[in-house]
Amino acid sequence: MSHGNMNLTLKVWKQKNKNEKGRFDTIEAKGISPDMSFLEMFDVVNEQLISSGKEPIVFDHDCREGICGMCSMYINGRPHGPKQGVTTCQLHMRSFTDGDTIVVEPWRSAAFPVIKDLAVDRSSFDRIIAAGGFVSVNTGNAKDANNILIPKPEADAAFNAAACISCGACVAACKNSSAMLFVSAKVSQLALLPQGQVERKERALNMVKQMDEEGFGNCTNTGACEAECPKGISLENIARLNREYLGASLT
Repeated sequence: MSHGNMNLTLKVWKQKNKNEKGRFDTIEAKGISPDMSFLEMFDVVNEQLISSGKEPIVFDHDCREGICGMCSMYINGRPHGPKQGVTTCQLHMRSFTDGDTIVVEPWRSAAFPVIKDLAVDRSSFDRIIAAGGFVSVNTGNAKDANNILIPKPEADAAFNAAACISCGACVAACKNSSAMLFVSAKVSQLALLPQGQVERKERALNMVKQMDEEGFGNCTNTGACEAECPKGISLENIARLNREYLGASLT
């Protein structure tokens, strides 16, 4: 554990927009506290860049609490960096050592075009969710919460699937840029619960169709998605989606 401040070399991807060619810029990050998060380090570096008349690094962020999924970047070749089970904003600089060179780049997927620098357009995910449509429920009168009994294994699996924050690390980790872990989590979350039954078949078909239209690759079950998912979403969801899809296709 280093207590002193660190000097680091950043190789950061700079790209004006999705049509321009990008390149790595080398930026010195000086006096970085090990207690800073990765994004706080970027804030400090951006202040230094602005004060010396240079363009700041554009990156996506919002909650900085690991729940919004926006701080998507490869750090030294790994989605969200070297630590397991964290998003970029939860990664602390104590995971690096003084003098390190850190390579930072945006998600690389045709379905996630670069907006600028490290910010990518992940609206393809929103369109997949929208393709799932609504959940039909009778909202006439409030039901007692315990009225609908959901077996514990199903409830747990739905809860696990619902933990997905739509960050895209699964796509970034996959050699085929497949979105199957994301889509399967969203389908599973609803397919496992009684409220999701009415549109169950239609939902699976529509979301998979939208996923294909967005240009994501095919799943070849390498498991890189589960390994890099900051929320530990299980590959079991992909098997479930395959069953849902097959079942829906046959009827």
